[in-house]
Amino acid sequence: MNDITFESHNVYQHPEPQFVHFSSRRSVVHSTKGIVSCTQPLASAAGIEILRKGGNAADAAVAVAAAINVTEPGSTGIGGDMFCLYYDAKTKKVSAMNGSGRTGANVTLEKVRKDLNIAEGESGQIPMDHVHAATVPGAAAGWVDCVERFGSGKVSMEDVLAPAIDLAENGFPVSELSATFWAASEQALLKASPNGREMLKDGRAPKAGEIMKNPTIGNTFKLLAKHGKKGFYEGEVAEQLVKVVKDLGGYLTLDDLKHHAETGSEPVDPISLKFHGQGVGNRPEGGIELWEHPPNGQGIVALMALGIIQELERQKKIPKWSLKDHNSTGYLHTVIEALRIAFCDAHWFVTDPNVVKVPSAELISQSYLAERAKLFDQKKAISAPVHGSPAHLQSDTVYFCCSDPEGNAISFINSNYGGFGTGIIPKGCGFTLQNRGANFSLDKNHPNLLAPRKRPYHTIIPGLTTYTSDDSLHSVYGVMGGFMQPQGHVQVLLNQEVFKLNPQAALDSPRFCIGAGMPSADGKMTDATIYLEEGIDPKVVEELRALGHNVKQLDGYGRGMFGRGQIIRRHVDDGVQVWSGGSDLRGDGAAVPL
Repeated sequence: MNDITFESHNVYQHPEPQFVHFSSRRSVVHSTKGIVSCTQPLASAAGIEILRKGGNAADAAVAVAAAINVTEPGSTGIGGDMFCLYYDAKTKKVSAMNGSGRTGANVTLEKVRKDLNIAEGESGQIPMDHVHAATVPGAAAGWVDCVERFGSGKVSMEDVLAPAIDLAENGFPVSELSATFWAASEQALLKASPNGREMLKDGRAPKAGEIMKNPTIGNTFKLLAKHGKKGFYEGEVAEQLVKVVKDLGGYLTLDDLKHHAETGSEPVDPISLKFHGQGVGNRPEGGIELWEHPPNGQGIVALMALGIIQELERQKKIPKWSLKDHNSTGYLHTVIEALRIAFCDAHWFVTDPNVVKVPSAELISQSYLAERAKLFDQKKAISAPVHGSPAHLQSDTVYFCCSDPEGNAISFINSNYGGFGTGIIPKGCGFTLQNRGANFSLDKNHPNLLAPRKRPYHTIIPGLTTYTSDDSLHSVYGVMGGFMQPQGHVQVLLNQEVFKLNPQAALDSPRFCIGAGMPSADGKMTDATIYLEEGIDPKVVEELRALGHNVKQLDGYGRGMFGRGQIIRRHVDDGVQVWSGGSDLRGDGAAVPL
């Protein structure tokens, strides 16, 4: 790779102490060989084990996904969906893979509305714990396809899944946050299906530090390792999955599962936006290009928000920020408003593009973003933004990333959606079914309406950045947490590139979260609340309220709303490739070097 060389003290130069408004207690982790950064240290270790066996970043990522399924099932699992962005160091190409599942062929809007007792003319939504929220799990196919499409070819699926199988069969000590998630969902797991005890310890949630075993998920992984996609989407796992769904009144069939196995995870073209604003484009290495998944994912929100910020600067509505502007009133007001405008468009237009046309290119075009930027008012918050017309112009997830000695890197996200998903467990399988279908609209006029064999609006998004000058890798990163995810992508990127924070400090910095929610039938935002994390100046809080923002401050476990991020950044120093990783202090995770 012909890379621009950076001196490490310039890449991660700390700003003057008087400009740092928060404490970042963790240090950046560095390696010349590779890093795995995720929410569970035992899962990071699983990824490192695969790298040591000769696997690459993609192989390691699937090992991590499976290991987190075992150690943090209240966030993710094989019964959920996945997305990834892969950077190939040899070609400098960014590839995307959509591993999300669809509704069954027999489901209809009319059937679901009737089942939920929603009268004609009334609005409604699918409850998060209802069987109708369960779509076909896409993760299993996604894991297999990731290894086959992007893997090294030096390790097998048996090798990749072996660390997770060992954790499942021999047990592991439960981490603090996992124990908290488990305890909060104990009764829901017992209520959701007759098989709830499979994922509990003697009928209760395991406590922090206790050894937890889940041999049934170990058996599911063995079937996937031995038979590939057929081991999950056909045979005993598929039969038990369909049985429990049918028993609870759902519509998934064996044919729906077979259909997903045959179609597999969809290779898609990632979408991107080049950011040169706030002086970022004036550096020798040029600007930063942020890559995201196209719809049905919500990555377009991050691109639109960055584009709007760039247009606001061009229109001279905002100044060039200095280091002291970090988390200032003017800065937060600008980014909050840009994201609110972006969410209004995304929540109306984002759906399954294989079923309904999504105007992705138009939504991130300069002309459209310039028009949307006109909604911004420096002196007050937008009262009720609605979606535009480009044609005419909490939740729980795990995000992780891996890099390898060859310079490849992967940004990977896997999710049940809300906590343990529906909480429904197929007998003898050791995992819960996701509740991603709750994101469908039950309004017949909405683009994201429920329909047969359709993917819903998806919140989970991996992020990846490259340099505009030569397409070399800048970083792989992401922030889990429902509608927080694109907000986290924007805030963490600006923390690094505008405010010069190192990867760990960029994650540790106090964040805000717009209570986005899904919009009403007329496209208006349903939750205008701005949640602020502890650590933001009280004076700034009051000034935001004076601008018209409905602000609520969160601390303690409430900070879970701000997500948990991971990052691996790359630079070259003295001719040597250096990986630099950070892991969010809001979680139990760690960045582990090879």
